[in-house]
Order: sequence, then C-alpha cells, then structure tokens
Amino acid sequence: MSKFSNMKQKCPEGWQKFESSWYFLSTVKKPWRESRQDCLERGADLVIVNSDMEQEFLFGLTKRAWIGLTDSVTEGTWKWVDGTPLTTPSYWHKLQLENDGDTPANRKEDCVELNTETWRPGKAWNDLSCSDNHYWICEKVV
Repeated sequence: MSKFSNMKQKCPEGWQKFESSWYFLSTVKKPWRESRQDCLERGADLVIVNSDMEQEFLFGLTKRAWIGLTDSVTEGTWKWVDGTPLTTPSYWHKLQLENDGDTPANRKEDCVELNTETWRPGKAWNDLSCSDNHYWICEKVV
C-alpha cells in the first residue's frame, strides 16, 4: 500500500496543478533574479513554457509575471532557465519582436514576462529590464 501512496502527491498550499507540474504564482513583486531565487528556494524554478496548453493555463492566472526566459548571457539568444534554447518563439507579442534592441538609453530588456493584461494568450510575451519588479510563476515538475 505504501508503494502507491507517493503516486498521488498533494499540491502544496498556494500552488496549482496542471498536467505533470505544480505552479506557484507570487503575491509580491521582485526583479527577475530575485524571483528566480525565490523559486529555487521552493524547490522549483521559473516556469518553462512547453506547449500551447501550458501557455493557455498560465495566461489564465491573470497576472503579469516573470517566466524563465532570458537573453542576459548573449543578447538575442533566448534561453530557458534550464539552459535549453528557445525553439518556438510563437508567444512573442509582434511589437516586442519589432522593437527588440531599439530601447531608449540602451535599456537592456533581457528578461521575459507573461503579459495577461493587454494581449492575447498566443502573443503574450514581453521582454523587459530584469531589474523591473513583477510577479513571477514558479514551476515544479512532479
């Protein structure tokens, strides 16, 4: 009996389950790196979006929030927090792709938020300065 007791882990308080992951949406705002550190301390990391269904789920959380995508190592080379390259940039808002690199005062926009306030789910990614304060979404694969 105990062999099967771990099969159905309960989602911790404050987390939501979707498919094979748990998600935590913060209630305070922090810069991207501090947000990631909070996720790591929770045994998770900033969310990596792997499918249209996951993108729709995250969009349903209805907060502008950091996700685990950055080009802070090499400008223009977007990578997820696990080191994998972004291979499907289909969730970028069109204006973000057109404005990339054209920011005032060389403001580096190296971190990505999910913008649920003004854009559609399929085009909701926005690159911003990593020092901006936003909510964030942690993901823990279970």
